[in-house]
Amino acid sequence: MTEVEAPPAHPPASARGTVPPVSALAKRRRRLRYLVLAVVLVGAIAFLISRIGGSLDYFETVDQAMAQKAKLGGQTFRLEGLVVPGSVRRTVDGVDFVAAGTKHRVPVENTGNPPQLFQPDIPVVVVGHFSGGTFVSNQIIVDHTATYIEEHPARVRAPNGTVR
Repeated sequence: MTEVEAPPAHPPASARGTVPPVSALAKRRRRLRYLVLAVVLVGAIAFLISRIGGSLDYFETVDQAMAQKAKLGGQTFRLEGLVVPGSVRRTVDGVDFVAAGTKHRVPVENTGNPPQLFQPDIPVVVVGHFSGGTFVSNQIIVDHTATYIEEHPARVRAPNGTVR
């Protein structure tokens, strides 16, 4: 007869659910992984904060833009102002008008079709850049503040009667 080996008195460490001791090299590698992960996370958070910070400054008012005109140069930005009554003129390419702040006025040349609610005496945000003394734009956004809606409820109603 052959002898059967008896099972060991104590099973190996891995079978008992305990973890064998970790070497110093493995500890250093684990710390390095955590450090790299932390650096990547901090970098991603910093990037997101910088992107959000830029989007919080949604537009420059006419007065702010005129005060910073030299600094803004030809860069594209959003300009907010009130459409001056009597200044709207339809052109072959779009519409020209004057946008007013509390102290300054800026002539705007817009290419493309203005939104349906575009009209004199309403606040708008135009996207474009300065070209000499004129703001050249390719997009008009009608700006509805709570005060504007309160003062002009008929202008902001959709065809089905709901308030926009």
